[in-house]
Amino acid sequence: MNTATFFTVLRVLAIPVFIAIYYSGIPGNNLIAAVIFIFASITDWLDGYLARKLDQCSDFGAFLDPVADKLLVTVTLVMLAANYTSPWFVAPAAIMVAREVLISALREWMSSNNQRDIVAVGYIGKVKTTTQMLAIIALLAADPVEVNLLLIAGYALIYISAILTLWSMFSYFKNAWPVLSQDLKQKTP
Repeated sequence: MNTATFFTVLRVLAIPVFIAIYYSGIPGNNLIAAVIFIFASITDWLDGYLARKLDQCSDFGAFLDPVADKLLVTVTLVMLAANYTSPWFVAPAAIMVAREVLISALREWMSSNNQRDIVAVGYIGKVKTTTQMLAIIALLAADPVEVNLLLIAGYALIYISAILTLWSMFSYFKNAWPVLSQDLKQKTP
């Protein structure tokens, strides 16, 4: 295991830790969980940086990195939906989880057609991820019962993230459409 992959694995291992702390009931549990999530989010950037800088790019790392990202975000959104039960939170969270599943499937399909580069992560996807991470951090740190500035910021960011989520999803499908439509034409009797 190289250094870059170590940080990817660390991100996955952080998930049960911050969930346990978030639900522990210890004083400041939500803030501690938010700090662990921040650390996990930083490893998302760090593993890619180290892989390129130390020339440690590997097929396993390329596979594990997006899996770790999707696990981190999806599990956290589901966990937050248990506390933020309002449809005003659940709806954008559901959009984000659905997008992750759809784009993962699209990338897998495009990869099987040797066209994965067409749906490689783009600028809007990176902005979406950053906004999503900031929203999750704010909502982890906020008290879901008491309206405060952190909670309002978390909700605002989750909606911005949901909009960017849809935008990036449509962008990926638009880029993939020529391959998708060609495949549909070939299989139509």
